[in-house]
Amino acid sequence: MDTERSSLFAPAAMVGVCLLLGLVLGGWVLGSQIKDLKLADRYVTVKGLVERTVKSDTAIWPVSFKEAGNDLPQVFAKSETDKNSVLKFFAAQGVQPNEISVGQIKVTDKLANEYGGNNTGPRYIVEQTVTVQSKDVDKIAKAGQKTAELVQAGIVVGGGNGQQGGIRYEFTGLNALKPDMITEATRNARASADRFAADSGSQVGSIRSANQGVFSISAAESGAAAGDEGDGGGTNADASIMKKVRVVATVDYYLVR
Repeated sequence: MDTERSSLFAPAAMVGVCLLLGLVLGGWVLGSQIKDLKLADRYVTVKGLVERTVKSDTAIWPVSFKEAGNDLPQVFAKSETDKNSVLKFFAAQGVQPNEISVGQIKVTDKLANEYGGNNTGPRYIVEQTVTVQSKDVDKIAKAGQKTAELVQAGIVVGGGNGQQGGIRYEFTGLNALKPDMITEATRNARASADRFAADSGSQVGSIRSANQGVFSISAAESGAAAGDEGDGGGTNADASIMKKVRVVATVDYYLVR
């Protein structure tokens, strides 16, 4: 009889032990999940700002001019004279022939435009554009200050809405700056997170999410507020030789006790 009871008790005891272990393990897993959920709700969002002041490495200056009249050959001849005067002006400023390109001639016949309602004034308008592209931005900036010499020669000069007769300055070395700037922006964001965590009695954990932000190039003298993710372009960036390259990294860090 005792042997029979013993044979029945052993499986029951094993089942009980298994149930107990299952409850303990289930409680531990559930507690761990609850803890993870709580930690997932505890994070801080910080921004890391980095700015660099750089000098433009390319100057582009399109000089447009036009002549008008009722005799097309005469108008064309005047336009060619203007073109030669512009080329002579650039040569006097030290601009090399390989830095100059001459665009196609545009001829407008106002009488041939059947949809045009304004047929008063000269019939023909001849337009040309001579464009300078140079890596010597200082030379082109200096030449831009002498545009009045062309006007004095009777050439009506156009060239865009920028300053100094439409000279546009560009910085093409952004890709070389990106890795170091992203690293520094992330480091600045981590420093901000550490300060926040110290004030709140926490510690900074791993990264929850990160956004490196968008690189922007604006005029160096433009004023953008720190932490602002706009382009900071209160001043025309194309007209400024000195540029401000800017990036704001946004990072979420977990906070742990």
